[in-house]
Amino acid sequence: MILTSFLKAVGQLGDDRRFRRVLWLGLALTVALLFVFYAGFLWLVAWASPEQLTLPLVGEVRWIDDLLGAGSILLMLVLSVFLMVPVASAITSLFLEQVAQAVEDRHYPALPPAKKIPFFDQVRDTLGFMAVLIGANLAAFVLYVLVTPLAPLIFWAMNGYLLGREYFTLAAMRRVGREQAILMRRRHGATIWIAGTLMALPLSVPLVNLLIPILGAATFTHLFHSLQARAPSG
Repeated sequence: MILTSFLKAVGQLGDDRRFRRVLWLGLALTVALLFVFYAGFLWLVAWASPEQLTLPLVGEVRWIDDLLGAGSILLMLVLSVFLMVPVASAITSLFLEQVAQAVEDRHYPALPPAKKIPFFDQVRDTLGFMAVLIGANLAAFVLYVLVTPLAPLIFWAMNGYLLGREYFTLAAMRRVGREQAILMRRRHGATIWIAGTLMALPLSVPLVNLLIPILGAATFTHLFHSLQARAPSG
Protein backbone atom coordinates (compact mmCIF):
# COMPACT_ATOMS: atom_id res chain seq x y z
CA MET A 1 0.00 0.00 0.00
CA ILE A 2 2.74 2.45 0.97
CA LEU A 3 4.96 1.57 -2.00
CA THR A 4 2.01 1.76 -4.39
CA SER A 5 1.11 5.20 -3.05
CA PHE A 6 4.68 6.42 -3.52
CA LEU A 7 4.99 5.03 -7.04
CA LYS A 8 1.74 6.73 -8.04
CA ALA A 9 3.13 10.02 -6.70
CA VAL A 10 6.37 9.61 -8.65
CA GLY A 11 4.49 8.57 -11.79
CA GLN A 12 2.44 11.76 -11.78
CA LEU A 13 5.62 13.84 -12.10
CA GLY A 14 6.05 12.78 -15.71
CA ASP A 15 2.77 13.84 -17.27
CA ASP A 16 0.97 16.30 -15.01
CA ARG A 17 1.94 19.91 -15.70
CA ARG A 18 0.18 21.27 -12.63
CA PHE A 19 1.88 18.72 -10.40
CA ARG A 20 5.29 19.60 -11.82
CA ARG A 21 4.60 23.33 -11.35
CA VAL A 22 3.90 22.77 -7.67
CA LEU A 23 7.01 20.60 -7.45
CA TRP A 24 9.21 23.34 -8.93
CA LEU A 25 7.67 25.95 -6.64
CA GLY A 26 8.31 23.68 -3.68
CA LEU A 27 11.89 23.08 -4.79
CA ALA A 28 12.53 26.80 -5.19
CA LEU A 29 11.13 27.60 -1.76
CA THR A 30 13.02 24.71 -0.16
CA VAL A 31 16.32 25.94 -1.61
CA ALA A 32 15.47 29.49 -0.53
CA LEU A 33 14.76 28.43 3.05
CA LEU A 34 17.98 26.40 3.22
CA PHE A 35 19.89 29.37 1.79
CA VAL A 36 18.44 31.64 4.50
CA PHE A 37 19.57 29.17 7.15
CA TYR A 38 23.00 28.98 5.53
CA ALA A 39 23.36 32.77 5.26
CA GLY A 40 22.34 33.14 8.89
CA PHE A 41 24.88 30.52 9.90
CA LEU A 42 27.68 32.26 7.96
CA TRP A 43 26.78 35.54 9.64
CA LEU A 44 26.96 33.81 13.03
CA VAL A 45 30.37 32.34 12.16
CA ALA A 46 31.65 35.75 11.06
CA TRP A 47 30.29 37.41 14.20
CA ALA A 48 31.75 34.80 16.56
CA SER A 49 35.17 34.42 14.95
CA PRO A 50 37.94 36.85 15.92
CA GLU A 51 39.33 39.14 13.24
CA GLN A 52 42.80 38.27 14.36
CA LEU A 53 44.04 35.25 16.34
CA THR A 54 47.44 35.02 18.00
CA LEU A 55 48.82 31.63 18.99
CA PRO A 56 51.89 30.95 21.17
CA LEU A 57 55.03 30.20 19.10
CA VAL A 58 53.02 30.76 15.92
CA GLY A 59 52.06 34.41 16.08
CA GLU A 60 49.15 35.93 14.20
CA VAL A 61 46.86 33.55 12.35
CA ARG A 62 45.18 35.40 9.50
CA TRP A 63 43.51 32.48 7.74
CA ILE A 64 41.05 31.60 10.51
CA ASP A 65 38.13 33.35 8.76
CA ASP A 66 38.83 31.49 5.52
CA LEU A 67 39.04 28.21 7.41
CA LEU A 68 35.74 28.82 9.20
CA GLY A 69 34.05 29.92 5.99
CA ALA A 70 35.20 26.84 4.06
CA GLY A 71 34.40 24.52 6.95
CA SER A 72 30.92 26.00 7.26
CA ILE A 73 30.04 24.67 3.79
CA LEU A 74 30.73 21.09 4.86
CA LEU A 75 29.01 21.67 8.17
CA MET A 76 25.92 23.09 6.48
CA LEU A 77 25.68 20.00 4.26
CA VAL A 78 25.53 17.96 7.45
CA LEU A 79 23.11 20.38 9.11
CA SER A 80 20.87 20.32 6.03
CA VAL A 81 19.93 16.77 7.03
CA PHE A 82 18.40 18.17 10.22
CA LEU A 83 17.18 21.43 8.67
CA MET A 84 15.23 19.55 6.00
CA VAL A 85 12.88 18.13 8.64
CA PRO A 86 11.27 21.46 9.64
CA VAL A 87 11.62 22.70 6.05
CA ALA A 88 9.74 19.61 4.82
CA SER A 89 7.03 20.32 7.37
CA ALA A 90 6.66 23.92 6.22
CA ILE A 91 6.66 23.06 2.51
CA THR A 92 4.08 20.31 3.00
CA SER A 93 1.78 22.63 4.92
CA LEU A 94 2.02 25.29 2.20
CA PHE A 95 1.54 23.08 -0.83
CA LEU A 96 -0.44 20.06 0.34
CA GLU A 97 -3.76 21.53 -0.79
CA GLN A 98 -2.49 22.00 -4.35
CA VAL A 99 -0.68 18.66 -4.44
CA ALA A 100 -3.64 16.76 -3.00
CA GLN A 101 -6.02 18.39 -5.48
CA ALA A 102 -3.79 17.46 -8.41
CA VAL A 103 -3.59 13.88 -7.13
CA GLU A 104 -7.35 13.63 -6.63
CA ASP A 105 -8.16 15.17 -10.01
CA ARG A 106 -6.02 12.51 -11.67
CA HIS A 107 -6.73 9.40 -9.58
CA TYR A 108 -10.03 10.12 -7.76
CA PRO A 109 -12.06 12.28 -10.18
CA ALA A 110 -15.46 11.20 -8.77
CA LEU A 111 -14.82 12.78 -5.36
CA PRO A 112 -16.85 15.85 -4.32
CA PRO A 113 -14.98 19.11 -3.62
CA ALA A 114 -12.73 18.91 -0.56
CA LYS A 115 -13.35 20.95 2.56
CA LYS A 116 -11.39 24.17 2.77
CA ILE A 117 -9.27 24.43 5.91
CA PRO A 118 -9.40 27.99 7.31
CA PHE A 119 -6.16 29.88 6.73
CA PHE A 120 -5.59 30.71 10.39
CA ASP A 121 -6.15 27.07 11.34
CA GLN A 122 -3.46 26.12 8.84
CA VAL A 123 -1.06 28.71 10.27
CA ARG A 124 -1.78 27.61 13.85
CA ASP A 125 -1.31 23.94 13.04
CA THR A 126 1.87 24.57 11.06
CA LEU A 127 3.53 26.73 13.71
CA GLY A 128 2.48 24.39 16.50
CA PHE A 129 3.77 21.32 14.73
CA MET A 130 7.06 22.98 13.72
CA ALA A 131 7.63 23.95 17.36
CA VAL A 132 7.12 20.32 18.40
CA LEU A 133 9.34 19.09 15.57
CA ILE A 134 12.20 21.47 16.33
CA GLY A 135 11.92 20.88 20.09
CA ALA A 136 11.95 17.11 19.65
CA ASN A 137 15.01 17.23 17.39
CA LEU A 138 16.90 19.51 19.76
CA ALA A 139 16.12 17.19 22.67
CA ALA A 140 17.18 14.19 20.59
CA PHE A 141 20.72 15.58 20.30
CA VAL A 142 21.27 14.35 23.85
CA LEU A 143 20.45 10.81 22.73
CA TYR A 144 22.63 11.20 19.64
CA VAL A 145 25.59 11.95 21.91
CA LEU A 146 24.80 9.21 24.46
CA VAL A 147 24.13 6.46 21.91
CA THR A 148 25.94 7.68 18.81
CA PRO A 149 25.79 4.37 16.87
CA LEU A 150 21.99 4.44 17.14
CA ALA A 151 21.66 8.12 16.20
CA PRO A 152 20.49 7.51 12.60
CA LEU A 153 17.83 5.03 13.74
CA ILE A 154 16.60 7.45 16.41
CA PHE A 155 16.51 10.30 13.88
CA TRP A 156 14.56 8.29 11.29
CA ALA A 157 12.14 6.71 13.76
CA MET A 158 11.35 9.92 15.64
CA ASN A 159 10.98 12.15 12.58
CA GLY A 160 9.15 9.42 10.70
CA TYR A 161 6.60 9.31 13.48
CA LEU A 162 6.22 13.10 13.67
CA LEU A 163 6.20 13.74 9.91
CA GLY A 164 3.84 10.83 9.29
CA ARG A 165 1.38 12.31 11.76
CA GLU A 166 1.46 15.69 10.06
CA TYR A 167 1.40 14.45 6.47
CA PHE A 168 -1.54 12.14 7.15
CA THR A 169 -3.50 14.58 9.32
CA LEU A 170 -3.26 17.36 6.73
CA ALA A 171 -4.29 15.02 3.91
CA ALA A 172 -7.19 13.53 5.87
CA MET A 173 -8.53 16.82 7.26
CA ARG A 174 -9.46 17.98 3.77
CA ARG A 175 -11.90 15.11 3.42
CA VAL A 176 -13.09 14.02 6.86
CA GLY A 177 -12.34 16.94 9.20
CA ARG A 178 -9.95 17.22 12.11
CA GLU A 179 -11.61 14.84 14.58
CA GLN A 180 -12.08 12.01 12.11
CA ALA A 181 -8.55 12.53 10.79
CA ILE A 182 -7.17 12.05 14.31
CA LEU A 183 -9.26 8.91 14.79
CA MET A 184 -7.99 7.47 11.51
CA ARG A 185 -4.42 8.38 12.44
CA ARG A 186 -4.73 6.49 15.71
CA ARG A 187 -6.38 3.49 14.06
CA HIS A 188 -3.66 3.19 11.43
CA GLY A 189 -0.77 4.46 13.53
CA ALA A 190 1.70 1.71 12.60
CA THR A 191 1.15 2.11 8.85
CA ILE A 192 1.46 5.89 9.09
CA TRP A 193 4.63 5.61 11.18
CA ILE A 194 6.24 3.26 8.65
CA ALA A 195 5.25 5.54 5.77
CA GLY A 196 6.60 8.58 7.62
CA THR A 197 9.87 6.79 8.34
CA LEU A 198 10.24 5.90 4.67
CA MET A 199 9.80 9.62 3.95
CA ALA A 200 12.35 10.56 6.63
CA LEU A 201 15.04 8.24 5.22
CA PRO A 202 15.69 10.22 2.01
CA LEU A 203 15.42 13.49 3.95
CA SER A 204 18.86 12.60 5.30
CA VAL A 205 20.35 12.44 1.77
CA PRO A 206 21.46 15.88 0.49
CA LEU A 207 19.88 16.94 -2.85
CA VAL A 208 17.56 13.91 -2.90
CA ASN A 209 15.81 15.38 0.13
CA LEU A 210 14.69 18.38 -1.93
CA LEU A 211 12.09 16.22 -3.70
CA ILE A 212 10.60 14.58 -0.62
CA PRO A 213 8.23 17.26 0.78
CA ILE A 214 6.06 17.37 -2.37
CA LEU A 215 6.29 13.65 -3.09
CA GLY A 216 5.45 12.99 0.56
CA ALA A 217 2.33 15.12 0.34
CA ALA A 218 1.18 13.20 -2.74
CA THR A 219 2.05 9.83 -1.20
CA PHE A 220 0.04 10.49 1.94
CA THR A 221 -2.91 11.69 -0.11
CA HIS A 222 -2.94 8.30 -1.83
CA LEU A 223 -2.39 6.55 1.50
CA PHE A 224 -5.36 8.30 3.08
CA HIS A 225 -7.68 7.25 0.27
CA SER A 226 -6.39 3.68 0.40
CA LEU A 227 -6.99 3.44 4.15
CA GLN A 228 -10.40 5.07 3.87
CA ALA A 229 -11.42 2.63 1.13
CA ARG A 230 -10.52 -0.30 3.40
CA ALA A 231 -12.49 1.04 6.35
CA PRO A 232 -15.64 -0.98 7.15
CA SER A 233 -18.81 0.78 6.06
CA GLY A 234 -21.34 1.87 8.69
